[in-house]
Amino acid sequence: MSGIARNALLKKPSVRFTAVFVAATLLLSLPFRNAAAEQAAAPALTVSLAAPELRSWPETVPASGWLKSWQDAIIASETSGLRITDVLVDVGSVVKKGQTLARLSQDSVLAELRKQEAAVATAKASLAKATANADRARQLRTSGALSAEKITEYFADEQTATASLASEEAALDSEKIKLGQTTITAVDDGLITSRSADLGAVVSTGTELFRMVRQQRVEWQAEVSARYLPSISEGLKAIINGPDGRRIEGRVRLVGPSVSTDTSRAIIYVALPTDMQPRIGFYVTGSIELRMTPAVTVPETAIVFRDGLSYVFTAGDDSRVRRVRVETGRRNNGEVEIVSGLDRSAKVVTSGGAFLSDNDLVKIAETN
Repeated sequence: MSGIARNALLKKPSVRFTAVFVAATLLLSLPFRNAAAEQAAAPALTVSLAAPELRSWPETVPASGWLKSWQDAIIASETSGLRITDVLVDVGSVVKKGQTLARLSQDSVLAELRKQEAAVATAKASLAKATANADRARQLRTSGALSAEKITEYFADEQTATASLASEEAALDSEKIKLGQTTITAVDDGLITSRSADLGAVVSTGTELFRMVRQQRVEWQAEVSARYLPSISEGLKAIINGPDGRRIEGRVRLVGPSVSTDTSRAIIYVALPTDMQPRIGFYVTGSIELRMTPAVTVPETAIVFRDGLSYVFTAGDDSRVRRVRVETGRRNNGEVEIVSGLDRSAKVVTSGGAFLSDNDLVKIAETN
């Protein structure tokens, strides 16, 4: 189009209005474009960075098992036919060795004891008479006043009376033992965990009355895979995730001598400190610590889980983050081991990764 034609066209009112409208629109949209560009360039988040740390951590063997008593003590009746007259402790009572737990009726036992004491007294009298006759026979043996047959009879009577007294004294001791058995006592220090003694019940020999945890010692019977057995020995430290959330530290007391043919697992007996007394009967998890090995670690808060995989975000000089897939390992005191996928020279976003996407622009917080 020639210049003359263009000028003629612009002189038309409709064309002039369209040109002015387009120019105005371009001028009005310019601030919005600048704002959108500035918003796109704004940091998505302010983050802190940290470099992976090289630490010395123990290799661990995962384990799980029941909390059980170190040893159970069963307190039973040693006599029969007697009625329980007193029950002095209940489940949960902490007792000392020799402490009275229950009492049985003593009336019949005391009567038998007095009867036996009388029998002993009679036997002593019979022995005294037989001894006197035997002494007289010894004195008259050479005089001929007594026949040899009579002398032999006196000596035999003395021996019989001696044996009879010993028998009656043994029976008296038995009655005294039976009297002592009417008082049920604790066989060791410990914690009562079961009580079947009921007031008024008539007991039989061997009837279980109480069950107790000896010395209040609880242990963890941890099951581990048999392939770890060559590395486990007595004295190794074990960490237990207690049923109440506490972290309990124990020591391997015994490595089980057999392996289950059904599960290919062995039992490791872990002794727990006496001041830590978790309730028995809980199934808990934990680990047994082996030798120390190096570990590259980052804070647990740096790990981002997406689609079942573990990631961390790293930041470079351009203040943009990169999402990196990693393999994790051991965990300890708020840190997690990075087995693979992360360069030790990288700077890792310590928190807030869940709100970031790959290549986001971030603001890096200054570290003191």
